[in-house]
Amino acid sequence: MQLNTNSLIGFSLSATNGEVGKIEEIYFDDRNWVIRYLVVKTGNWLSGRKVLISPEAFDRARWNDETFPVHLTKEQILNSPDVNTDRPLSSKHIASINKYFLWQTFIDDGFYAPAHCDLPDVTENAETDNQSEDHVHVRSTRQTKGFRIHAKDGEIGYVSDFIVSDEDWKMKYLVVAAKNIFGDRKILISIRDIRETKWASSDIYLDISVHAVEQSRIFDGSTFSDLEKMDPYFI
Repeated sequence: MQLNTNSLIGFSLSATNGEVGKIEEIYFDDRNWVIRYLVVKTGNWLSGRKVLISPEAFDRARWNDETFPVHLTKEQILNSPDVNTDRPLSSKHIASINKYFLWQTFIDDGFYAPAHCDLPDVTENAETDNQSEDHVHVRSTRQTKGFRIHAKDGEIGYVSDFIVSDEDWKMKYLVVAAKNIFGDRKILISIRDIRETKWASSDIYLDISVHAVEQSRIFDGSTFSDLEKMDPYFI
């Protein structure tokens, strides 16, 4: 199934022995646009603390109940390493979380290494594209919304959401508000059409023209789960 990330915010996370809290934010790898962690704000039982949960811990979501079950106990989450989600994630944070939960570590190519693989220590004050290692390529969907979208021959709009598959947790599309072309409607731009992303200046450059953008599919929140059947990339 494919779904928009905005719809996940507020979903409950359910441990094997009770509800943990609510999904508040989503982190993805900026090299291959794969979801790496959900930020979950815990309930009163954990003083409203925020924790990171990897898709590796997910069982099949219960969409009707707006709930993500995880094969973790509340006690495992309670004892997980502290993470300050108000600051950029560092490799030290991620290594400690992955080691505690025995999750795999993702490395330079955006794919996974064994859970015991150590990452180099880095600073936390990433300001430019040259310092991407400072946050080990982990980006927030919340911070990426609003990025300007540029076709090969002009700016077209900005990012308002993302479409992700719950099979592999890869982002498939950007949901783009392109008011000058489509008015109040939003369109879908394939992740495969991204040529370059300038994280420091909040710009995404596509490898397609404005004319190609004009042929893009309109985003319809009531039908996006059927995109896999419609898009030639998946045929």
